Amino acid sequence: MKKFLSVLIVLCLVLVAGNAFAKDWKTIRVGVEGAYPPFSLVTPDGKLEGFDIDIANALGKAAGAKVKLVMQDWDGMIPGLLARKFDCIVASMSITEERKKAVAFTDKYYQTPAKFIAKKGLIRNFSTNSIRGKTVGVQRATIHDQYLTDNYGSDVRIKRYGSLDDIYLDIAAGRIDLLMADSVAADEGFLSKPQGRNYEFVGPGMTDPKWFGDGIGIACRKGDKTLVRKLNAAIKKIRRDGTYNRIQKKYFDFDIYGD
Repeated sequence: MKKFLSVLIVLCLVLVAGNAFAKDWKTIRVGVEGAYPPFSLVTPDGKLEGFDIDIANALGKAAGAKVKLVMQDWDGMIPGLLARKFDCIVASMSITEERKKAVAFTDKYYQTPAKFIAKKGLIRNFSTNSIRGKTVGVQRATIHDQYLTDNYGSDVRIKRYGSLDDIYLDIAAGRIDLLMADSVAADEGFLSKPQGRNYEFVGPGMTDPKWFGDGIGIACRKGDKTLVRKLNAAIKKIRRDGTYNRIQKKYFDFDIYGD
């Protein structure tokens, strides 16, 4: 009987402790990149701006939570999340089966295709043969990196970079022949800028779910199911009340959400 009571007391203490330390999500620490315009960038005065940043803040408000932004290099995003450096990732991360093995995702909050960019006239009719032997820049550890490796790895020389800005500098300097990236990010961050005026998209838009997943979502730790539900409700809320549309129009002249 004493043994039973002791076990019962221990179980009660565990339950009380669990409740005491349960997250109320009044503050959500959000991992962001700050190097992926127009989705995330750091202004000259050190301020974080961009579509992802505005969405993160809007979701926090919709969820009744304070948002604390934590900057993190892209290739350290998931390790940083799992190490509890932040609670979720709002950094244009695609929802892929491979990533689902490590993290839990919310519903998508946007979806755009990937494309190649080359100097005007370099690639007249896009095909594997037309880019064979050329050097292609891509951001390291991204879905674009994986797609390029799996589909063209034996045909092109792949040069991997830590950020898109570094890729833009190298293609403008002639150190690489093409780049592959999200079409919206590349258009806003390079083609629409003076250094990109002699460059163009080549080939089709790429959206195959095998590599590009089911859109862009917010990554959370698998155990934080309450946070996933809270963020999903917030995504629905900002789309319903017009907040999403207002943020979208600030950066784009088309619907970025997708079908």
